[in-house]
Amino acid sequence: MFVKAITDNKNGREGYYCSLVESRRVDGKSLHVLIQSFGYVPSKRLPYLRAAFNEGEPEEILSREKAKLAARKTGGKKNGKD
Repeated sequence: MFVKAITDNKNGREGYYCSLVESRRVDGKSLHVLIQSFGYVPSKRLPYLRAAFNEGEPEEILSREKAKLAARKTGGKKNGKD
C-alpha cells in the first residue's frame, strides 16, 4: 500500500488529492485498488501522511519526503531522483 498524490494547483492552492491505494495484478494487468480517500491535503502536510502509511522507519521517510518537497519548491531534484 502507498499514498497516491495527485497535484491540485487550482485557485492558488498548493496541495494534493490523496488516496491510500494497493497495487494488484488482475489478468496480467497492474491496477490500483482504492483503500481510503483522504481528499485535499496541503503540500506541507503530505510528508506526514506518507510517513504514517509507508513501510519502514517513519522518521527516515518523513525526512526524505520533506527533502523531496523542498526540492520541488526550488525547482531542482535531489540526487537525480524524485
